[in-house]
Amino acid sequence: MRRPIVIGNWKLHGDQQFVSGLLRELMTGWVGVHRAEVVICPSYIHVDMACRALGHSNIGLGAQDVSPFIEGAYTGEVSAAMLHDLGCQYAIIGHSERRRWYGETNELIARKFESAQEARLVPILCVGESAKEREQGITLDVIDRQIKAVADYCSYERIARGVIAYEPLWAVGTGKIASPQQAQQVHEFIRDRLGAAGVVTRIVYGGSVTPQNARAMFEMPDIDGALVGGAALRANDFLEICRAAE
Repeated sequence: MRRPIVIGNWKLHGDQQFVSGLLRELMTGWVGVHRAEVVICPSYIHVDMACRALGHSNIGLGAQDVSPFIEGAYTGEVSAAMLHDLGCQYAIIGHSERRRWYGETNELIARKFESAQEARLVPILCVGESAKEREQGITLDVIDRQIKAVADYCSYERIARGVIAYEPLWAVGTGKIASPQQAQQVHEFIRDRLGAAGVVTRIVYGGSVTPQNARAMFEMPDIDGALVGGAALRANDFLEICRAAE
């Protein structure tokens, strides 16, 4: 059985007061034993603060990115080992905003995936197509290239030890969302593409996920949870999504 997982990506939001309050609300609302796993990914500067606050809670901690480098003269970079040392368990790899605004290539993302795993972090590999690519009918081709680049570098078996997040670029932060059937089609394709490894790989949907649309997504057989953006900054909304994943 694949355990459902809901990941909150806080992106470039929050000061210490905001982060402290949000963490407190989440820990109060998510206690006890749950079927779904919950992970939050604050900014780098708030990772240590979040780790200290979460303590022995049942909420996991992740980073929004990771360097492909282990160590050295790379000003501004944060290594996977550093994040693991702080208490991170997960790292988002290849988010569409990293691909779009920072020109991250499939090859660089493959290196980051390996770097995260080597430091005992669980990579959350983001894949997805643009609006133009969907209109051209090449969605599955784009997804295939993105996954194959990582598999060629690391192997499909290693991908299975991570999490894959399907996030159509046209739905990220736009208020638009793929229908459950559209998302299921891509999730099923990804699982089949991974072969035997796909049976155990957790594949989640990301792209304007809200309490109103989450449950319909989670009812699809190949959707194992969500990568949540804007709604993750509102404790009540995020917790409702987490409960829907149960």
